[in-house]
Amino acid sequence: MTDAKQPARQPTPFGRIFPPNEAWLGQRPAEEILDPDLPIIDTHHHLWDQKKHRYLLPQWLDDVGTREGGGHNVVATVYMECGSMYRARGPEEMRPVGEVEFAAGVAAMSASGLYGPTRVAAGIVGFADLTLGDRVEPVLEASIRAGAGRYRGVRHAAGWDADPVIGNGHHSEGVGLYGQADFRAGLDRLTALGLSLDAWLYHPQLAELIDLARACPDANIIMNHCGGLLGYGVYTDKRDEAFAQWRAGMAELAQCPNVTMKLGGMMMRLAAFDYFNAPAPPTSMELAELWRPNIETCIELFGAERCTFESNFPVDKMGIGYAALWNAFKHLTAAASPAEREALFSGTARRAYRLS
Repeated sequence: MTDAKQPARQPTPFGRIFPPNEAWLGQRPAEEILDPDLPIIDTHHHLWDQKKHRYLLPQWLDDVGTREGGGHNVVATVYMECGSMYRARGPEEMRPVGEVEFAAGVAAMSASGLYGPTRVAAGIVGFADLTLGDRVEPVLEASIRAGAGRYRGVRHAAGWDADPVIGNGHHSEGVGLYGQADFRAGLDRLTALGLSLDAWLYHPQLAELIDLARACPDANIIMNHCGGLLGYGVYTDKRDEAFAQWRAGMAELAQCPNVTMKLGGMMMRLAAFDYFNAPAPPTSMELAELWRPNIETCIELFGAERCTFESNFPVDKMGIGYAALWNAFKHLTAAASPAEREALFSGTARRAYRLS
């Protein structure tokens, strides 16, 4: 897509990732940065070099705006696995270590100070197939070495839905992944090494994550994207029912003290904003109102000390720019205390991902 206006009235491909339309994003004037001194740790972003979309350190820095001394005060980030830069050779289970090597290289570039003050990829979350059970340990150890002190854990997604419109996760082959004995054996090895699990599944599957968190109380589990409430496909006309089911599951999940919740990442799954057909992106205030029921519910249930904001860039860039996204989060927390805001924007991230 290159035109400023999105193709009119085509069904929005929610659940699918496509290159952001820069001209369309430019239809919304740049917003003034709210609370520009508030320290932020962006706990979830990707970097990749795909055939139709290059999003590497320069592109990320352009979005954040810190190189020119502007933008939000993003002090550090957590790189999140996305299947990028896997090794081309070697044992299949070891190939994801290449992504950790790539992210560690980006982190080293950032640490030089030549690219601005943000510590990009201060924490690195890679992929290792936890269904290998005990056999995953050499993969984890190789990732620890490759991460050069920045490797923090694994994201092993379990998002799956029978509706083909939904689009399933890149490591999901059906329901019940988190209940498998081999997966839990792999999680035990992950936990023993002091590493965390980034979990990702959809709201009808929350019982699977609740059972996992209860069965593995020592595991440090970080749930992505506000718990995966779906708002498209078979859920389009069941929004109230889906929200009630999601909230009930989240209330139960919040009783598991080993679970932290990421706030954000809902652009293509919640489907609250039709970014494929809208004439312009939402303002930060508009997005805040669209996401308020989910984010406020998460904070109410988990508390600020167990919630942390994420950008999910460049995925959420399909619907909004980086500056406006973080302004939306700041609107949503305008009534929070200074201690709560510190936790939500950086403190919880430091704890959950063990960042200095």
